[in-house]
Amino acid sequence: MSCSKRTVIDNLLQSYREVGGINHIDCSNLPSKRTIAALCDDLLQLLFPGYHDEEPIASAELEMITSERIANLVEKFEVEVAKSLRLRDADGISNGNGTIQAAAHDLVCDFLNELPRVRELLRTDVEAAYEGDPAAKNFDEIILAYPCMETIAIQRVAHILYRMDVPLIPRIMTEWAHSRTGIDIHPGASIGSHFFIDHGTGVVIGETCIIGNHVKLYHGVTLGARSFPKDEHGRVVKGNKRHPNVEDGVTIYPNATVLGGKTVIGKKSTIGANVFLRESVPAESFVSNDGERLRVLDKTTGELLPELSSPAAA
Repeated sequence: MSCSKRTVIDNLLQSYREVGGINHIDCSNLPSKRTIAALCDDLLQLLFPGYHDEEPIASAELEMITSERIANLVEKFEVEVAKSLRLRDADGISNGNGTIQAAAHDLVCDFLNELPRVRELLRTDVEAAYEGDPAAKNFDEIILAYPCMETIAIQRVAHILYRMDVPLIPRIMTEWAHSRTGIDIHPGASIGSHFFIDHGTGVVIGETCIIGNHVKLYHGVTLGARSFPKDEHGRVVKGNKRHPNVEDGVTIYPNATVLGGKTVIGKKSTIGANVFLRESVPAESFVSNDGERLRVLDKTTGELLPELSSPAAA
């Protein structure tokens, strides 16, 4: 086989002509993954000042440093958001009136104004980690060393952009965190306060999940879809509720799988390790495996509830 430069180029050009669907040529530019990765690092510095910095930050310099960071973030973020909006609103480009750039500026400003609220939530997440993990020595250890904090922080800011209907960027952000931590949380998932993922590796949380306050997950937990409805052409229907709701105070132990858009885990319930669950359970339930069936115990009375479907039937 020839390995000349000309041959390689010609073969690739032929592939670009013949293999469609994975080329983005003669189109507007897409958001830069490298730039967004750098922006994620910048956001972590804003959310946790002093924790993601090479040099210490003095209180007297905090205003100046924050001002510089915001200016840098606005400049870069507006460019990437504008690229995304072009995918959503081609008419804004054809008008030639700067509407895309103006919309990007407004979105970035609205986004940045949400950061104080995100910091309030992240403080509760750190508290939940400290209270929920006896190995945690202090907040510093949690913020610097726990992968869940990085992932949750990025997901919370990406969720803002997701709600603003900004294409691509929210998913790029959460996949950046996923690649670093092994924790996969879709930017569409709605997550309450005091959220903690212990260990974290292998956790998957789907787009339409709604998670309440004071929820604790362990490694390997999946909050996923049970099925994918298709239209008359056999294509998967997008945008429907596919993932479970997890109410306040729920704990889900390692490698449990909870599936389905109609599945609700009632408040203060506990889902045991390795449970495969496709049905709702009432508040204050304890679900565990009992051979090929699931055992559901009412934690308030100690009584057994009606059996659920067999995991083997999944």
